[in-house]
Amino acid sequence: MSFDLQMSFFFSAPPARVLHLITDATLIRKWSGEEGIIEAKEGGVMSLFDGWATGTVTEAGTNKLSFSWKVAEWTDETPETMVQLSLRGKDGGCEVTVQHTGFATEDEMKRHKTGWNDFFFDPLEDYIMIFENRNR
Repeated sequence: MSFDLQMSFFFSAPPARVLHLITDATLIRKWSGEEGIIEAKEGGVMSLFDGWATGTVTEAGTNKLSFSWKVAEWTDETPETMVQLSLRGKDGGCEVTVQHTGFATEDEMKRHKTGWNDFFFDPLEDYIMIFENRNR
C-alpha cells in the first residue's frame, strides 16, 4: 500500500512565470534560500533544498512538470516517490496542483504535505508577492 497527496495553490503570476520560478536555479535560490535546480527537460536533474531531495525529470511541458523524488534520510530500500506539478491559468494568475504519490507510510506523506506548504509553496508565494508584484 502506498500513500498519496494532492494539493493546490494559487499564485498571482502567470503560469509561464511560475514555471520559470520553479525551474531556474538562480530564482530557486532567491525564493527558497537554498540551492536547487529542476531542469525542465525529460531526463533532467531535480535537486532541491541543498540536495535534500533529488530525482529525475520524467516530463516537462508548458503546463506540467513531473519528476521522481527521494530524500536524503530515506534508506536505499525506500522507493522513490513521484511528483507531478500541473499549472493552469486562473483569475489572472496561476493555480498549481501538486500530486505527490507513492509514499511508503502515511506519516511520511503527512510530513511532506507540511513540507510542501512550509518550504516550497509559502516561500514561493512570499517571493511573488514581495518581488514580482511590486514591479507591475
